[in-house]
Amino acid sequence: MSMEPMDALYIALLISILFVLSSTADAEIHYHDFVVQETPVKRLCRTNNIITVNGQIPGATLEVRDGDTLVIKVLNNARYNVTIHWHGIRQLGTPWADGPDLITQCPIQPGYSYTYRFTIINQEGTLWWHAHTGWLRATVYGALIIRPKLGSTYPFELPKLEIPILLGQWWNGDIIRIQNQVMFSGGAPNISNAYTINGQPGDLYRCSSKDTMKFYVESGDRILMRIINSALHQQLFFTIANHKLIVVGVDALYTRPFTTTTLMLGPGQTTDVILVADQAPGYYYIAARAYESSQNAPFDPSTTTAILAYRYAPCSSQIGPQLKPILPTLPNYNDSATVTAFTSQLRSPTNVSVPTDITEDLFFAVGLGLVNCNPGPTCQGPNNTRFTASMNNVSFLLPQTTSLLQAHYLNIPNVFTTDFPPVPPLPFDYTGNVPQALWQPIFGTKLYKLKFGSQVQIVLQDTAIVSTESHPVHLHGYNFYVVGEGFGNFNPGTDTSAFNLYDPPQRNTVTVPVGGWSVIRFVADNPGVWLMHCHIDSHLTWGFAMSFLVENGPEKLQSVQAPPLDLPPC
Repeated sequence: MSMEPMDALYIALLISILFVLSSTADAEIHYHDFVVQETPVKRLCRTNNIITVNGQIPGATLEVRDGDTLVIKVLNNARYNVTIHWHGIRQLGTPWADGPDLITQCPIQPGYSYTYRFTIINQEGTLWWHAHTGWLRATVYGALIIRPKLGSTYPFELPKLEIPILLGQWWNGDIIRIQNQVMFSGGAPNISNAYTINGQPGDLYRCSSKDTMKFYVESGDRILMRIINSALHQQLFFTIANHKLIVVGVDALYTRPFTTTTLMLGPGQTTDVILVADQAPGYYYIAARAYESSQNAPFDPSTTTAILAYRYAPCSSQIGPQLKPILPTLPNYNDSATVTAFTSQLRSPTNVSVPTDITEDLFFAVGLGLVNCNPGPTCQGPNNTRFTASMNNVSFLLPQTTSLLQAHYLNIPNVFTTDFPPVPPLPFDYTGNVPQALWQPIFGTKLYKLKFGSQVQIVLQDTAIVSTESHPVHLHGYNFYVVGEGFGNFNPGTDTSAFNLYDPPQRNTVTVPVGGWSVIRFVADNPGVWLMHCHIDSHLTWGFAMSFLVENGPEKLQSVQAPPLDLPPC
């Protein structure tokens, strides 16, 4: 018996609905309330009023599974504007939830709220959330852990314990006042007073020993450590005394496992490691301190510690003061060779599908710059200048009246232009002696337009303006393949042949080598306006940023949808 066309359509529709329901039956919706508020917190012998979420530093760890949905109401009870960014979440179909201030939304003003709604789509691992307004992320941040769907598991032996470790940076003072002073003076920011592990400085700082973080393990335990660099301005080395670390993931993307003793994480980056508690029962310091690649930038040289404590280890009262935790040896502050040795081992677990039909071949010269100005209190950079930063000689300015995504969606004129240069306006010896005429960039709100489905390659080239320096560069809305890295000036004639197009690592934040280059590739399959910036926040504030405008695709689900009704007004 033949079937009527409408009956066939109905059955096909029913089958598709049942398939979707079966594939999402185990997914959950997680509701959270974030209250941004001022909280008195004591560190380093003194109490500061800092901005927190729900009175905690770090804020709450969000634990979900791939496929789950998050609904997070953010109420701003602080005196500063705020937004929250879900760092590394691709926000497929939900660009309004990405969070960077004046890029995808106007800020949540004091006394108002906004509810972020988004679904985790094909992502697993360790990400994090943080404020994306000014320098508030110094204290407003927390972990976002994505476990596999029910019925799936990790691609490695199941650990007995999972420990989130958030590395931070602490100032004795109001971080927004410190930021405002930097913007007024044109000089470098005050160095931090401490680094922290899960909000605590550790034994090596004043008034900190009794609150030092301790992580208890038993002999033989396999521990999955989820390490996040939440520091505002500083790349960090990380190690654990007498223990080896098996790297299994970065930026919520699995890697081919390899063993190391030292990690380097730039601000924004995450690294998952397996640690086996295979040492004599005792106490071992977990430690982090600065990796500072710039030759003349001031930085905090101190070391933050926590303690890996074996249960059943002898009590100090039994064997005396010699039971102090063992302190590991950390690399020198400028040890770029150790950084290269670490990053060069990162690989995807298997062969991956790297874009090879490149339709957008871009070259971004990145780094600091100096603005000439009259001597005085607002010109406290080198030789009576002001610090700035740029990409392709454009120092990025945030819009003032609306967000870039709103201006794009509503066709509001005179908010941005789409003439961000695809290559430096004037090629030069990027890592050599740069003529002073090239030290001062232009200022503008310039976007680069990408057609939906474009296969994009970007060479990120460090420059020697002011100083060569390693930069952690984060792209919102995307993961990308890191197909090549090197030192000196990128040479397409010789360096391209060495690209890894078989199993390069995927990331959302790449560490551009000091005085060198990184090459990334991705497919522009996520429409919207997406910020790309250095995750050293002083550099972002000085203008080290740009944005991609990714056009809509041909299908409805490949287009930016209408903004939520509670999107904050400017």
